Amino acid sequence: MEQVTEKKKSSLIRFIVVGGVLLIGGYFGYQKIKFAMTHETTDNAQIETQITPVLPRVAGYVKTIAVKDYDSVKAGDLLVELDDAELQQQLQEMEADFAQADVDIVNAKASLNNALVSLNVNKGNIDISALRKQKALDDLTRDQNLYKSEAITKKQLDDTKFVAESAAKLYDNSKTDLSSAQSRIAVLEANVKKAEATMAVKQSRINQQKLKISYTKIYAPQGGKIGKKTISEGQFVQAGTPMFSIVNDSLYWVVGNFKESQLYALTTGKKVTLTLDAYPDLKLSGTVASLSEATGAKFALLPPDNASGNFVKVTQRVPVKIWIDDAAQYKHILRAGLSIYVVANNK
Repeated sequence: MEQVTEKKKSSLIRFIVVGGVLLIGGYFGYQKIKFAMTHETTDNAQIETQITPVLPRVAGYVKTIAVKDYDSVKAGDLLVELDDAELQQQLQEMEADFAQADVDIVNAKASLNNALVSLNVNKGNIDISALRKQKALDDLTRDQNLYKSEAITKKQLDDTKFVAESAAKLYDNSKTDLSSAQSRIAVLEANVKKAEATMAVKQSRINQQKLKISYTKIYAPQGGKIGKKTISEGQFVQAGTPMFSIVNDSLYWVVGNFKESQLYALTTGKKVTLTLDAYPDLKLSGTVASLSEATGAKFALLPPDNASGNFVKVTQRVPVKIWIDDAAQYKHILRAGLSIYVVANNK
């Protein structure tokens, strides 16, 4: 009789335990199903921020490095200085060449001024030649009249004709000299303009060289933290070679890749809950900023082409940008690339 009673008690306890487990399991299962029906989630998400590469704009040898791995920097801080000795030497040569060009301009202007003075002399000579020509013509007319009246001899008339013809030739020669002087002035004016243009080109090259020298000092384009350096002092770097990156430590957001069947629950301004895998007990609030106009597959190097006959339907994912509310409060724990679990209410 006692054995039967013990069996009944044991069966009752077993029934209570199994029933309790089923009730608890049913409760949590119901909560899980209810949550799945009222929320859309994804663990295909991570924290993003601005990562700016630091690149030299001129080639050269690294002279000094002012930062270490993972240092904090402000925008405008000096990061790296390249050796500019060769560029400085080229600049000195250019400046000497520029000084020579300045002398060439002075010489060209002096030649032009001399030509202008000669032109004035030529104009004066023409006036004198014109007076002499007119006097000789007047003398010729007078002597012709005198010869007709037999007041002078034939030789005297011939001498007067010679003087008149010589004066006419001198006048013509003076006009030719004037035309030549005027043409020479045009050439000299062109030479002055050419010298000035050459000087402007040399000045431009000097300015460009100074700009190159300024590029040997590389400053932080933004504030943040330095990544791992890939250069060392004395190393030769080419223009455009990445030396390291600066990670913006004040601006963070999340990019979650949601299935296309989940997009109905995601609209701009929608509040979502964010959980970092690194801090599972911390719940952050986020706001949907925007949805991509294309699926993630369309941004692939070789996007899929489903035009062939062996089509297999695959659920696509669409990137969704989410702002982290009060990100400044959590900036000490946020890191670009950390995995995020995103939950959005579908109501």
